[in-house]
Amino acid sequence: MITSKITGTGTFIPSIKKGNNAFLNADFLNEDGSVFASENDVIIDKFKTITGIDERRYAKEEYKTSDLAFFAAQKAIEDANVNAEELNYIIVAHNFGDVKQGAIQSDMLPSLATRVKYRLGIANPNCVAYDILFGCPGWIEGVIQAQAFIKAGIAKKCLVIGAETLSRVVDKHDRDSMIYSDGAGACIVEASEDENSGILSHATQTFAKEEAYFLHFGNSFNKDENEDVRYIKMYGRKIYEFAITNVPAAMKIALDKSGVSIDNVKKIFIHQANEKMDEAIVKRFYRLYKMKTPEGIMPMSIHKLGNSSVATVPTLLDLVLKGNIENQEVNKGDVVILASVGAGMNINAIIYKF
Repeated sequence: MITSKITGTGTFIPSIKKGNNAFLNADFLNEDGSVFASENDVIIDKFKTITGIDERRYAKEEYKTSDLAFFAAQKAIEDANVNAEELNYIIVAHNFGDVKQGAIQSDMLPSLATRVKYRLGIANPNCVAYDILFGCPGWIEGVIQAQAFIKAGIAKKCLVIGAETLSRVVDKHDRDSMIYSDGAGACIVEASEDENSGILSHATQTFAKEEAYFLHFGNSFNKDENEDVRYIKMYGRKIYEFAITNVPAAMKIALDKSGVSIDNVKKIFIHQANEKMDEAIVKRFYRLYKMKTPEGIMPMSIHKLGNSSVATVPTLLDLVLKGNIENQEVNKGDVVILASVGAGMNINAIIYKF
């Protein structure tokens, strides 16, 4: 039986660091445009307590999302030691396309995947390049799609990338702007005859009733700003409540389909959205099996990298695989869970054995 294995990973972490103190002089406003009663230092302290974020990364002015995607792709290709001309698919997950610094328009023509293929210099026309818009779970969904192509016998090697420059679409008057960051992560997914490793199972769900607009584009909280310019907005409390209920259930669906005992799960790589939310999700997941959360089960990168949407899971995975997160490692034979939640509202999870 043919399985799908991740044979290489790569990341691009932007060099510009923006610590929490950079927001001390920010002009944060409520949704109705009114001024907060609390001073910024109090707002920032509360923000750090909830999200765990100390600093985030922003891309240099000259770089766009497709550039970050290309940089991560190069590293993944090198890590997997594959010939780029042999790639059957290039799948790029993002949400806002290429947004130039200071611009108000997204550029997705041609697709970011086509731009990456162009930058890689791939001549093979049978290497199909396309984008996926699936909120923060986009990279995981891209890996699921790559597996589907491999199982169908129409692909042997796929490049899956998650890249985003959220710093270009945040409202500086919205305190939620402190959450977001830029980055890119990529992997090579290859067909394998090793039945004892690779993707074991997966689950994906879309909730599109009242949840559909928990994340959306909206106006600046500053009523004097141009009303035609839109920014990423979210209903944080509603997302939190939605996620801690529905993500554990989806993770359980995926794990139960795999036939793997929860006792054999070594790591959970979860979308780096909010430290407290991620901890609650994992705690509730183990509670479904009447177990306590094992110590060290959940690597985290949000403290220094913030929330880079589709890039968080592949970046976190690469950092752990390369030994760049203290006291975290993955060994051959380990079973891990990759899970995410985001705009849609979409949820997905993969059970993977190394």
